[in-house]
Amino acid sequence: MILAKEKIAFVVIRYGENVNGGAELHCRMLAERLVGDYDVEVLTTCVMDYRAGGNTLEPGVEELNGVTIRRFLAEPSNDKEYIHYRAAKPVRRLRYHLHTFGLLRFAADLFPVWTWLTDEEELCLNCYFTHSPSLVRFIEENKANYKAFIAITIDHPPFYHTGLIAGEKTIAIPTMHDCKPSYRAIYTKVFTRFGYIGFNTKAEMRLAESIFGHTMKNYGIISVGIDPAAPADWDETRRRYNLPENYLLFIGRIEKYKTDTVFDYYDAYKRRHPESDLKLVLVGGKIVKETFPESDNYIYTGFVSEAEKQAILQHATVTINPSQFESLSLVLLEALAAGKPMLVNGRCQVLRDHCQPSGYAADYYTSRRQFVKKLHRLVTDPALRESRAESGKKYVEENYNWDLIMSRMKKAIEDIGGSANYKL
Repeated sequence: MILAKEKIAFVVIRYGENVNGGAELHCRMLAERLVGDYDVEVLTTCVMDYRAGGNTLEPGVEELNGVTIRRFLAEPSNDKEYIHYRAAKPVRRLRYHLHTFGLLRFAADLFPVWTWLTDEEELCLNCYFTHSPSLVRFIEENKANYKAFIAITIDHPPFYHTGLIAGEKTIAIPTMHDCKPSYRAIYTKVFTRFGYIGFNTKAEMRLAESIFGHTMKNYGIISVGIDPAAPADWDETRRRYNLPENYLLFIGRIEKYKTDTVFDYYDAYKRRHPESDLKLVLVGGKIVKETFPESDNYIYTGFVSEAEKQAILQHATVTINPSQFESLSLVLLEALAAGKPMLVNGRCQVLRDHCQPSGYAADYYTSRRQFVKKLHRLVTDPALRESRAESGKKYVEENYNWDLIMSRMKKAIEDIGGSANYKL
């Protein structure tokens, strides 16, 4: 007699082969590695662009690489989001200021669950383009059928609603950043309920400890690894995207809050070193309704295949992650594993925490001048790049290997699944 596998469900706002986002790729890599042990499902929305909204995909059920995907229509409230956002501002501001003075963790011990203005915060979340009442109803009606839920990304409504409905059997992977939305009072309702909270880095875990204090019961590091594809033919890829010999590479969503400083700092480098032939290559989709500068020094490839991305990465001179808001940075791990040094925004503690342990294969900057100086040193010193390449590869191999990560993931599932009631 063959026993049915126990059922688990990931909850994430987007899922699929053509989804451009670190948290979504994070979800897919974990989900596909668990299909041998569990009946794995993903509960997600029909949204592809979470900023523009709209149900691009059809609702229903499909399968991808052994994972059952259940898509639900996003149906955000017709209210004005900014009205509720502003109405809830006092509690968010208070929590932020308490955190700034190192007092929020102590306030959390005295008042584990906050209720002040949380109705307004919930109304604000329900206005998000990724809010799906039908997804929420599905979890409510089918909670007993799952051994565990794995909710990914604190920034969107499905994460919150999963914790509210099935917190005791939910593993939360918050991928949280030190930004104002993380200080919403409503999150105290779910961070006190989650069966387990799995962080990507120690910096992310320290941030959560400083916000929620001892109200978080069971938590630790799970993290995620990388799945580099075999590189595409370089000559063909280079011709297709008109790539130069020498380039600084950015990979990710091309949106202003991520890339504004890239153009500014790179242009400063070119003014300081006009003799340099270093170009700026940007791989990824541009966010709609935003405009970006054009120059002979900038090359936008748009979306590329994973194989093409690997080829472009392997031939970069230096890579960059200018984001101030990261919970891990998969592109950093991919770059270091490929032997490519990366410059990172030193104002992001998560990125900065990678630097010293990686032998500065990831090196940080905190100003335009520092960026120009460090970039020039890397571009003009092949021996330095080679030395940091070896350090970076070793760092990824030792700290982000899949055997370690999946043993943590499976233990978390078994620990909370063993303490919760569910039906096969």
